[in-house]
Amino acid sequence: MTALWIVLGVIALLAIATVVSYNRFVQQRNVVQESWRQIDVELTRRHDLIPNLVETVKGYATHEREVFEEVARARSAAMAPGAGPAQQAAQEGVLGAALGRLFAVAEAYPQLQANQGFLALQQQLTETEDRIAAGRRFYNANVRALNVRVESFPSAIVASIFHFTKAEYFEANDPEVRAVPTVDFGTAGPSAGPAAPAVSAPGAPPSPGAPPAPPAPPSP
Repeated sequence: MTALWIVLGVIALLAIATVVSYNRFVQQRNVVQESWRQIDVELTRRHDLIPNLVETVKGYATHEREVFEEVARARSAAMAPGAGPAQQAAQEGVLGAALGRLFAVAEAYPQLQANQGFLALQQQLTETEDRIAAGRRFYNANVRALNVRVESFPSAIVASIFHFTKAEYFEANDPEVRAVPTVDFGTAGPSAGPAAPAVSAPGAPPSPGAPPAPPAPPSP
């Protein structure tokens, strides 16, 4: 009789532990999904700002058609529905590189740099990029916590039984996307000094109006 009570007690403890673990998985999954929705809101805002930004630059650099088309293609790909966080991150990386080339074009036109509409859009884009970066850190931290539990014992048993799976990180895994330099979208107001030139990817042609690179120092 005592052995039976021991067995029943062990079963009850296992059942309680399973329920607690299951509920924690549900909570973590919901937190991951909610943090992703916050990123998605900021990405949508970023996508909405780009057409006005391109139209403003077009008013001064009408001949840069290839750059404008590149930005439009990258934006369309980033807005495509159904992309998971990993694929979305890669597409946003391509879009960021295209925006970098757009800003490189803009730097060749001082009048554009002083345009209040352009400066306002630039500031809004800067703020949006900051919120995306903060959202990425929060989302990836939640993904990491969930994935550790999915792979750890004994919670991995509960994950396997109830089909809890690892979530995707929001970061670019493509080496080419990672190699694209980050563009500084800092706002340059009337009282600020000249804007720093945008960085180009290795091997890319210099931006219009950019001064030639200084010669390399002689080797010893």
